[in-house]
Amino acid sequence: MDQCSILFVTPLYVKSGIHEKTQAPALRALGFRVDECEEFPANDVFPTYHAVIVRPGAKCDLPMLGARLRAKPQFGRRVLIALVRDVVTDRDKREAMLSGFDYMLPDTCGARDLAATILRILRPYPEYRCLLRNPGGRRKAA
Repeated sequence: MDQCSILFVTPLYVKSGIHEKTQAPALRALGFRVDECEEFPANDVFPTYHAVIVRPGAKCDLPMLGARLRAKPQFGRRVLIALVRDVVTDRDKREAMLSGFDYMLPDTCGARDLAATILRILRPYPEYRCLLRNPGGRRKAA
């Protein structure tokens, strides 16, 4: 088994000010391997990740984004989560989940909530089992 890996996509137009705080450092501390990017990578990169987390802009068409990501070659049953702002309506969230997203979380959620959601969604799929700590690394003392 390999280390659980997450692709965290935050487009540049979503970031406001200098840098918007993401959950990526906290997810790394929990044992995930997290890669951050501002644009979606090439199609051949997606199979290397267990989960894809997207922080879309306010005007983003969530159902279309979910459908396009699910249609990528070899995307399979990977976890696809959107971190949405409070302005997104419940109807838009439902439509996005019907179109390909596994779960919608508020963008202010904590890293533990995000990690628990990812692991809960991955649990039924044995082909996506992964480790939370680096196999060669040591755990920190309590």
